[in-house]
Amino acid sequence: MKILSIQSSVAYGHVGNSAAVFPLQRLGHEVWPVLTVHFSNHTGYGAWRGPLLAPADVADVIAGIEDRGVLGQADAVLSGYQGDPAVGAVVLDAVAKVKAANPDAVYCCDPVMGDVGRGMFVKPGIPEYLRDSVVPQADILTPNHFELDFLAGRTTTTLEEVLAAVDTVRDRGPRDVLVTSVIHGDVPEGSLDVVAVSDAGAWVVTTPLLPITPNGCGDVTAALYLAHLRSTGSPAEALSRTTSSMFAVLEATIAAGTREIQLVEAQDAIASPPASFEVRQVR
Repeated sequence: MKILSIQSSVAYGHVGNSAAVFPLQRLGHEVWPVLTVHFSNHTGYGAWRGPLLAPADVADVIAGIEDRGVLGQADAVLSGYQGDPAVGAVVLDAVAKVKAANPDAVYCCDPVMGDVGRGMFVKPGIPEYLRDSVVPQADILTPNHFELDFLAGRTTTTLEEVLAAVDTVRDRGPRDVLVTSVIHGDVPEGSLDVVAVSDAGAWVVTTPLLPITPNGCGDVTAALYLAHLRSTGSPAEALSRTTSSMFAVLEATIAAGTREIQLVEAQDAIASPPASFEVRQVR
């Protein structure tokens, strides 16, 4: 599979394309990374250096790929954090061009906006832009629980409510939705759910809630789910492989005692995901 990945990049650590590209390559996929920023490190450190690329420059790189006559070879477009609606417009334009050249291509969007405990951490107007303009164009969507609630316009506290919220979002466009970090009344204490929904049904995996929340996990998760969903055609199998690999990455990160996720250390669990957790079909 060939994937056009339009995301941020950091020299030190793993977020954006610096988190997504290596796992995809380790799974045997070709990635065309287009950078929206090139920072020294992720902004969670509070200080960083490097350029924020102008939307016109991002579009120019994509136009250069188009000039090579290969844009129609892309099987998927992947995007994450979009710090400006103008960058979002560049992403959507790229999606339209890829799909025009290859109608079988899909767009996987990680709608990065915020999280429980932190609230929204993007600029004002970005959440609404994602909800109203970007999400309807996505085929695969990977929000966390907090982002799902915003996109659906409700607060969900049970699995049934989560599934209903997913249905609301799916009615706007995306056929495959993966919801991460789901906490509801039926989840055992010290655990969380990951929920996958498609036209074929809905599945849940429950994993231990590890005492770590490093940056970049959502970027890796979106990349892995896209790769496994497209290669297997099974949301249940993609859910199993993605959650197992991510749990291994987090365990390696805890063992290393580092702030940055240990993608290289856990690469074997990315390339050959262990069947670590039971996948339950809930509808």
